[in-house]
Amino acid sequence: MGMSRSSIAIALSKLKVFENPQTREEQYPTDSEVAADMLWNAAMIDGMEGKCIADLGCGTGILGIGALLLGAAEVVFVDRSPEALKVLRTNLSGLRKNLPKEGHTIVQSDVERYEGAADLVIMNPPFGTREKHADRRFLEKAFDISPVVYSIHKKTTIAYLERYARARGFLLTHRWDHELPIKATMPFHLKKRKRIQVSVLRFTAER
Repeated sequence: MGMSRSSIAIALSKLKVFENPQTREEQYPTDSEVAADMLWNAAMIDGMEGKCIADLGCGTGILGIGALLLGAAEVVFVDRSPEALKVLRTNLSGLRKNLPKEGHTIVQSDVERYEGAADLVIMNPPFGTREKHADRRFLEKAFDISPVVYSIHKKTTIAYLERYARARGFLLTHRWDHELPIKATMPFHLKKRKRIQVSVLRFTAER
């Protein structure tokens, strides 16, 4: 693993974000420091090198690109927004020298319709504030396609999600708490920036 946690955070902070974020889609940029911490922990615990990674609801690609920088053999970027995937392609093109020529696939699709398998899922799903249980829909697909899942959620939902995961045969094994800074990108935002209490959760299939 040739990059440090801080160098990953710096590289991710330079990526382009949503040009016209959609409220219903909860298209908030993932903070580069939170993303780098999440990816670094995943690399330390489960390894990235040689793995197939699925970035569900990838948006502009910050998590999947970070996985590629950490040595993932293949990253599948899944999102239904053509606008987000356009920015993702720009981000990938800008890092062409640092990424393997072959090593990623872009799939424009609703998460529920995606069919594939992965060694690891990384994602920052909608929190479900605009579409009820949107976070659970993403977890359901993640549990279907991978034995290990890293996902970002609001701290207030953790107990519920842990029960849901257990019912699906998955255990919550690790939790890292963060303050996720959200810039004012939506018309209803009154503050220039606010911080949301979130946790990065690691789930693994019960053996």
